[in-house]
Amino acid sequence: MTADIAHLEEKKVASEPLFEGRFLRAYRDTVALPDGGTATREYVIHPGAVVVIPLLDDGRVVLERQFRYPVGQVMVEFPAGKLDAGEDPLVCGQRELLEETGYRAREWAKAGVMHLAVAYSTEVIHIYFARGLSAGDRKLDQGEFLDVFTAAPADLLGWCRDGTVTDAKTLACSVWMQNVLSCNWALEWRAADNSAP
Repeated sequence: MTADIAHLEEKKVASEPLFEGRFLRAYRDTVALPDGGTATREYVIHPGAVVVIPLLDDGRVVLERQFRYPVGQVMVEFPAGKLDAGEDPLVCGQRELLEETGYRAREWAKAGVMHLAVAYSTEVIHIYFARGLSAGDRKLDQGEFLDVFTAAPADLLGWCRDGTVTDAKTLACSVWMQNVLSCNWALEWRAADNSAP
């Protein structure tokens, strides 16, 4: 899709830092609007992340249950994690899948990217599929607590429909999963380099 977008663009006039944490930073910018006016935009700088849709040979998918403090509840999610500085998204996905679930994958395919909260965050999440899974030991980070379980894709889609799953990345990835499994959306699979510890 190509379109003339110049009449929609906003230009930064000034920027004020609001907060700097361990991995998030927040800013308040003044922007020039297309009509000549100005406005403020508050937003969070995020390093980016990866989400993995792990497909078991028997047709089930690997999921997690994890307590998410900001919303105060346990969420059902696909495995995911933030990018380290300069880290390749595929390497991040492989690392996160192993650390959180104990699984390694024989093959990987990049599905796409999503912007999680375009109104107030720079976060981009890279979407990967993994298949040919082999189980091993998890290597959770200190202070990380989560349960790993498996489900049939139909069950996951039902949970998306009935509100059991409300995590945005898992909802979006369930659309990808449904279309890939029904052969409506093709992926380019490549063999994994599982030589990393």
